[in-house]
Amino acid sequence: MNLALHPFTLRQLQYAVAVAETLSFRRAAERCHVSQPALSAQLAQLEDALGVRLFERDQRRVLPTVAGQELVDRARQTLVAADEVVGAAQRARDPLAGRLRLGVIPTISPYLLPSATPAFRREFPRLTTVWVEDKTEVLVRGLNSGVLDGVLLALEAEIGELDHEVVAVDPFVLAMRPDDPLAARSAPAELGDLADVEVLLLDDGHCFRAQALAYCSRAQARELEFRATSLATLVQMVAGGTGVTLLPRVAVPAEALRAGLAVRPFAEPAPARTIVLAWRKRAPIAPALRKIAAVLREVASRSVLVPTSRARPTRRRSRAR
Repeated sequence: MNLALHPFTLRQLQYAVAVAETLSFRRAAERCHVSQPALSAQLAQLEDALGVRLFERDQRRVLPTVAGQELVDRARQTLVAADEVVGAAQRARDPLAGRLRLGVIPTISPYLLPSATPAFRREFPRLTTVWVEDKTEVLVRGLNSGVLDGVLLALEAEIGELDHEVVAVDPFVLAMRPDDPLAARSAPAELGDLADVEVLLLDDGHCFRAQALAYCSRAQARELEFRATSLATLVQMVAGGTGVTLLPRVAVPAEALRAGLAVRPFAEPAPARTIVLAWRKRAPIAPALRKIAAVLREVASRSVLVPTSRARPTRRRSRAR
């Protein structure tokens, strides 16, 4: 990269572009809010510095020279790049006026983002939020590499040394067909209820699978060979008569109830996950992300999740991936 001092200023480039676009020194001076002699003097200095005549001018008209037109086109590109530098600095001062790249795991995104998106538009009208949906491991890697600014995931997963804000506690429920014997009981489900019961779970790589599997293993349930790639597939398989499954409660309205499944909560201590918004330690945009987390908490409090006032402490209960 050339670190030599350039023999011109951005202001001189602005004057040149203004003249090329208006084809008039007078109108260009008015656009740039300077006097015409001052603009002419600056353009003369620019031509001397470059060693190229930029404009043909007489009493009737102004036209860019062939070389001048090429240089004006490049000057316009330079001014656009300079504007981007200013914009980047403004976004650094106020991240809620720029673009945030946020990751989210698939077992959260379909159930919180439809309500969170309009809330963000209302609370942060100058913010553009770009959401990336993927598994926890991929999102954490993207966060640590700087590709993402924050991630919405479960605290119980292995997320490394990240700062975070709790959004909500999401208890698990037992989902089954209405004619399943387990659906006939109204009391909360206990470990003994799942003994030797066939259970469907998500595929490897989903942190929700690890948490649900840990609970089912303690209950001595039998995991079926089929492993789903989404909660929607799980509930459709159960609705078709294949076993029972565990769901995060945030997914109940969209998945279990729509599929006509019966659900039972679990007896305490019930399995659950802690949904958090996480970011890199000492990230300069941490204050903005805390505001984002506050809006997500408000959205979550209007859903079937545990209100934040009852949320558990921000500590991990397991190290499951």
